[in-house]
Amino acid sequence: MDKTRLLLVEDDEVFARVISRALQQRGYEITHAQDQEQTLGLLGKADFDYAILDLNLGGETSLQLIPSLKQHYPALKILVLTGYASIATAVEAIKLGADNYLAKPADTDEILASLLGQSSSQPLPDSAAAKMEPMSVRRLEWEHIQKVLMENDGNISATARQLKMHRRTLQRKLQKRPVAE
Repeated sequence: MDKTRLLLVEDDEVFARVISRALQQRGYEITHAQDQEQTLGLLGKADFDYAILDLNLGGETSLQLIPSLKQHYPALKILVLTGYASIATAVEAIKLGADNYLAKPADTDEILASLLGQSSSQPLPDSAAAKMEPMSVRRLEWEHIQKVLMENDGNISATARQLKMHRRTLQRKLQKRPVAE
């Protein structure tokens, strides 16, 4: 029986090894690419059933890979995995053809559930749902920066001009992990 083939696009070698090993133990055949160039070089050389894309590949975004992957593999299920989650990038990923979007940290079971389109979370208890609060001002700022960055196709200088912010200040803000809700 053929194994399910999965393309993992991840620039963090340690995380790639850990997740590859865990997925192989669950019966997946893993092909790992570290960047966009390696990924594009694999197109057409092997068939893939699933793809997991790290959003941030050494300062570049993997969102640009989604249309190429979908063109070569129309039935491919794509999960965008990121430590820098934002509503703007999630919306953009889905618009480009990703099937799901998941924020790190996530374990193998959560990643597989998202990739396969299964719900891995339990419904919130009534008390937890009642405690949900609006986003903090810092989180709203992060979301707005991500939205404007996406509108400017990832161009930092254009985004800084639009936000009336110094480019280096914007770069520092983007290097930080997003603030909690």
